[in-house]
This record gives sequence, structure tokens and C-alpha cells, in this order.
Amino acid sequence: MKKKKNTKTISTEEFDRKFDDGEDISEYIDEKNTVFRINIDIPIWAVNELDAEATRRGITRQSLIKTWLVDLLDERKKTADRKRTAMV
Repeated sequence: MKKKKNTKTISTEEFDRKFDDGEDISEYIDEKNTVFRINIDIPIWAVNELDAEATRRGITRQSLIKTWLVDLLDERKKTADRKRTAMV
């Protein structure tokens, strides 16, 4: 099982000072909520389908993709948890 990284808590002023001084601030950052940009190549027909579904839901293409990815990852985790429970 992956060990969770402990994040420390400090004031905003202290964080800013450490950052400005070039100090390592990684122990104060919650990586779970850090945004990481990616680029992917998708065929135009798939982009058109994504846009149609996003329009139907009244959300942006990016929001649709993020929602679907999180839903997929959550479902995979639940399935893995059920399998582990069944094995016990």
C-alpha cells in the first residue's frame, strides 16, 4: 500500500517567505489537489462527440472529461476494494 505523504501546516506569510527565499516548500503542498496540465491527441470525431455531450449537459468539454475521468477512477477503486474484501 502506498504511504501517504504528510503535509505540514504553516502560515501563509511563512510559506511566502520560504518560497521567496528559494527554500524547499514541498512538505507544505497537498499534492492530491495540485493541478497538472496534460495534452492529449484525440480524433476529431471524438472531440465532436465530447462537445455534443458537454453541450447536452450544459458544461464545458474540459469539465466533462474531468468528470468522466474521476468517475472512472472512483469506480475502478470501488471494484478493487470489493475484490480485496471478497478475498478476505
